[in-house]
Parts: sequence; C-alpha cells; structure tokens
Amino acid sequence: MLQHYNNVMSTQSNLVKCSRIYGLMGSVFALLTFACLSGSTAAAGSLAEKWLSPAPSAAKKNPVASTQNSIAAGQKIYSKTCMMCHGKTGDADGPAVIELNIHPAKLSDPQLNTEPDGALFWKITTGKKPMPAYGKRLSETDRWNLVNYIRTLPQH
Repeated sequence: MLQHYNNVMSTQSNLVKCSRIYGLMGSVFALLTFACLSGSTAAAGSLAEKWLSPAPSAAKKNPVASTQNSIAAGQKIYSKTCMMCHGKTGDADGPAVIELNIHPAKLSDPQLNTEPDGALFWKITTGKKPMPAYGKRLSETDRWNLVNYIRTLPQH
C-alpha cells in the first residue's frame, strides 16, 4: 500500500512538471497518463513482459500500400500522437518519457521488422497502459498509414 501511495505521489509530481513544461496539451496528456498509472501498480510490473498481439490480428494484411503519400500521412499522425513518447526518430526518447517516467517501445529498433503489420496495427488500435488505444481516435486508414511510417523508422 505504501509503495502504491509513493507511486501515485511521484506521478502527481510528474503531472505538475509536465503541465509547467508543456502547457495545456501536456497537462491533458499527463492527466490521462496519471489516470492510467494511479489505478494499479500491476501495470508497472507488466511493462517488462513482451506485448504480443493475437495471432488472427497479427496475420491481418496491410490494405494500404506503403507509398510516399501513405508514409507522409503516417508521419503527420506520428508527429501529433506518438512523438511525445516514442521520440522524433522512434528511439523512445520523447519529452514525456523523462517527465512521466514511462518506457515506450523503441520503434527504431530493427527487431521491429520481425513484427507483422497486423500486429503493429492491433497494438496501435488497442493500446496498453500507459499508451492509449487509437481505435476510436484514428481512422483505420490512418492507423495503417502510421504502420507504414513506423516501418521507415529503423532506416533513419
């Protein structure tokens, strides 16, 4: 119980720091993250576990061709929704990482190429605390464009 209290207090402190640094948008993001993290300390323990998508989802083929237009659209979405945590080049070094003490996936890791497009699409769609689910926030095409852009990150 004491550990949970300490985690909540630390998260509240990070919330204040984030709101000072990033203004209203950072405050909204921090509040959402605080709500996720303060609910359970079990989430912190599960971060080290490998995040696997269900086999049928992983087998899903990307219906959006990886064209310059798709990648550019995915980059715009990434800049708005993912960069704060995953970083500009996918190195898991976005500004929210330090302030909120989170450990997002390193999307620039060449190991990511072993994951099928369907698995990445599923992860973007469903999310995993503290990462929000984007299934209702982004269109299906936007999520596939994002997968196409993420595929370019290990090449940077």
